[in-house]
Amino acid sequence: MMILSVIFSVLSLFLFFCQLFTLTKGGRFYITGVFQILAGLCVMSGAAIFTVRHTDWHQASENTSYGFAYILAWLAFPLALASGIVYVILRKRE
Repeated sequence: MMILSVIFSVLSLFLFFCQLFTLTKGGRFYITGVFQILAGLCVMSGAAIFTVRHTDWHQASENTSYGFAYILAWLAFPLALASGIVYVILRKRE
């Protein structure tokens, strides 16, 4: 799911540049926003699947930590979702 999320993010970046030069004035970046929102949902589902599969964190232990990649995945979810919403709202200017 995380690899799929990276693919959707890179695709949305390329689509943004393509739409930047082909969209008419006042047009919205719908396709770019949809791919970025899909990337955010893939990040969320990948982190949620990882959380459900690894139940050893649920016991209170002193030397168990989440790790920086796990925390980064949960931070990337709202950021990717927010950027997708911004892409949908964004209008092309002159």
